[in-house]
Amino acid sequence: MAWKTIDDMDVAGKTVLTRVDINVPMEGGRVTDATRIEKIVPTVRDLRGLGAKVVLLAHFGRPKGKPVEEMSLRHVLPALESALGYSVTFMEKPTRAAIDALPAGAVILAENTRFSPMEEENAPQMVAFLASLGDYFCNDAFSAAHRAHASTCGIAHALPSFAGRLMAEELAALEAALGKPTRPVVAVVGGAKVSTKLDLLGNLVTKVDHLVIGGGMANTFLVASGIEVGKSLAERDMAPTALEIVEKAKAAGCTIHLPIDIVVAREFRAHAPSETVAANACPPDAMILDAGPQTVAALTALFATCKTLIWNGPIGAFELEPFNMATNAAAKAAAELTRAGKLVSVAGGGDTVAALNLAGAADDFTFISTAGGAFLEWMEGKELPGVAALLHP
Repeated sequence: MAWKTIDDMDVAGKTVLTRVDINVPMEGGRVTDATRIEKIVPTVRDLRGLGAKVVLLAHFGRPKGKPVEEMSLRHVLPALESALGYSVTFMEKPTRAAIDALPAGAVILAENTRFSPMEEENAPQMVAFLASLGDYFCNDAFSAAHRAHASTCGIAHALPSFAGRLMAEELAALEAALGKPTRPVVAVVGGAKVSTKLDLLGNLVTKVDHLVIGGGMANTFLVASGIEVGKSLAERDMAPTALEIVEKAKAAGCTIHLPIDIVVAREFRAHAPSETVAANACPPDAMILDAGPQTVAALTALFATCKTLIWNGPIGAFELEPFNMATNAAAKAAAELTRAGKLVSVAGGGDTVAALNLAGAADDFTFISTAGGAFLEWMEGKELPGVAALLHP
């Protein structure tokens, strides 16, 4: 994939419209997690350093095409200024004249793009209005790249466009993991339901050498292979689909790995009395809440034979101790191999990031995507409109 970056552009004296994702959690009028804001700092810093004015475009919440006071980007201004280390001009209704009146190096935050119904419609009028505000378009919001909106996709066709630092880093990491990976490649896919990850599994078995299935999804595959799972979460009606995925994997030369042993309990709660049994020996009155130590040992050994790892979703009920054991142990094994330079590890998805943080393994992964839906759609092999617009301006 070839996309332009900040280094390919001459932005001195120009105004650069920069799409960012600062859709951060807030409580009582304060930002509770500024990670997404901190991640845009390198792009803004570098554009300013090259003598550009930066107009930040972003959405916040789901206002459904009309102004909603609590979803105004005005609320994130203090956290944004704190992260950047300088003042930012907020414009509720930006105009080119008002932007031109500011000095070089100025940073402007425009009001929530989703306050207009034309944003999500990718309406030509909205695209034309946004394009009139600047000279270049920089997309630094991979997490919004799966949306064909005016500020993520439309504008990329209206102005000379390029990827910001975060977007370029994300695209490079994803290309290294699934585009042109060093083989063998192993994917870990966990989570509750097979039905929500059908496209993902169908795409992965054609791209990776090993597919590890964990969480509630593994129970569905166990049921499909004729194994009883007691009172465990399982989508029994999806068993035929699971078998189709198994057949597709065989045809593609991809090995599917299911739990060898399981940790079972009678209650879904932290520290519920539990026991470890073989995967085919779940008692009728129990539920599977985690993979067992033999499974973890097998995964650790598997990771050691691979060069690339893609991870989406926990292996067990990671939010309940001690049923986070398999996720934690496997994550630490992957982190260790990455630290030793033996594995390229890329992970993404909300629960995944939370699980890897809880395991204390996140910092050692090669790349952790905070993009959620966009990361999943990329893993599913779908074209992302915001990325496609950068590749084919």
